[in-house]
Amino acid sequence: MDKQEIEQKIKELEEEMVQPDFWSDKEKAQATIKEIQKLKDELEGVGQYDKGDALMTIFSGAGGDDSEDFSAMLLRMYFKYFENKGWGYEILHENQNPNGGYRNITVEITHPSHKASAGKEGPYGVLKSESGVHRLVRISPFNANAKRHTSFSMVEIIPKFEKQNENDIDIKDDDLRVELSRSSGPGGQNVNKRETAVRIVHIPTNLSAQADGERSQAQNKEKAMAILKGKIYKALEEKRISKEEEMYISKTTEIEWGNQIRSYVLHPYKMVKDHRTGAETSDVESVLSDGNLDIFIEAEKSL
Repeated sequence: MDKQEIEQKIKELEEEMVQPDFWSDKEKAQATIKEIQKLKDELEGVGQYDKGDALMTIFSGAGGDDSEDFSAMLLRMYFKYFENKGWGYEILHENQNPNGGYRNITVEITHPSHKASAGKEGPYGVLKSESGVHRLVRISPFNANAKRHTSFSMVEIIPKFEKQNENDIDIKDDDLRVELSRSSGPGGQNVNKRETAVRIVHIPTNLSAQADGERSQAQNKEKAMAILKGKIYKALEEKRISKEEEMYISKTTEIEWGNQIRSYVLHPYKMVKDHRTGAETSDVESVLSDGNLDIFIEAEKSL
């Protein structure tokens, strides 16, 4: 819908609200109020899930210890940013190497309920532009000859799907492949004896999601399904593909890893630069250690 159509629809729904029998059907009334807010958000340029929580996954590129260490650096940077914003976070799944680096890790990011209405955007709205490939140039701490090394990690930000949104993305059971394995994360001694970790693959898109942070298989399956729906929503949003047309985006590794958004250079000079906006700073410590990302996030929003 264009702006005029949205405004007309809001007007029609608000006229319904003043009718004497509006609250005779509470469920319908609440749905109407929710639709009005959704249309108003759309009018203001706020996406459907921009006020909600988010899920972040960091994947390491080729390069072994260097790339996996870079993923850990990015994770610490984002944790500091979350803390600066007053957000909470919880690790849902992690694949860590013996040196403290991460092959991949998924984190749930939440804002306190009392802050949810204070600003226009929640974690997903603020962070969604962080999706893409991040590049690090430095002297490798894992190379005996102290050679310069370039590492890549990919950050993926998707909306957290709440139970009330579960019908927004319709997935057929036949399109899913569920894989079970033993959890390697926290949860007590039972995780080593029972297959509690769950990985779900959406066959048409080859998108997948995994959860192993909960004690039970059922809880992990619910978490993984919510993550998968967020990934499909993100793919549909990015490619503007209509669910009604029953079209899906098949992302390839080459496309994903080709989307380089930011470089962190520690040698031969110090610079963090965003390739989409041109925003840059030589204060690398402030970015990586203190989580000061607003210069990049705000610049991207102004595009």
